[in-house]
Amino acid sequence: QVHLVESGGGSVQAGESLSLSCVVPESAGHINSRGWYRQTPGRQLELIAEVATGGTVNYGDGMDARFTISTGGSENVVYLQINRLKPEDTGVYYCTVNIGRSQQDVWGRGTQVTVSS
Repeated sequence: QVHLVESGGGSVQAGESLSLSCVVPESAGHINSRGWYRQTPGRQLELIAEVATGGTVNYGDGMDARFTISTGGSENVVYLQINRLKPEDTGVYYCTVNIGRSQQDVWGRGTQVTVSS
């Protein structure tokens, strides 16, 4: 069973930045894509960004330039940089990967981000 390890969440003031990290164990095998989603109060789970193995990046609708996904050149990690945080960014941020020929989706447990005004 594949377990993703997320880190980097926390409580910050509006205007500050956070960098989230997600480590994908090598036991996951072939990774098709890596990405981040979030669940904010009163809203459905939404895609922030995802990156395919070939490097193609897709940002979710409504995600502005404050969000940057990256891999640091590693196949087993994915980062999310969030700048100029706003109170409405408060929520749980999830890392997810799609692995193998079966294209199985694996989700992390989520990391809480709280932004106060």
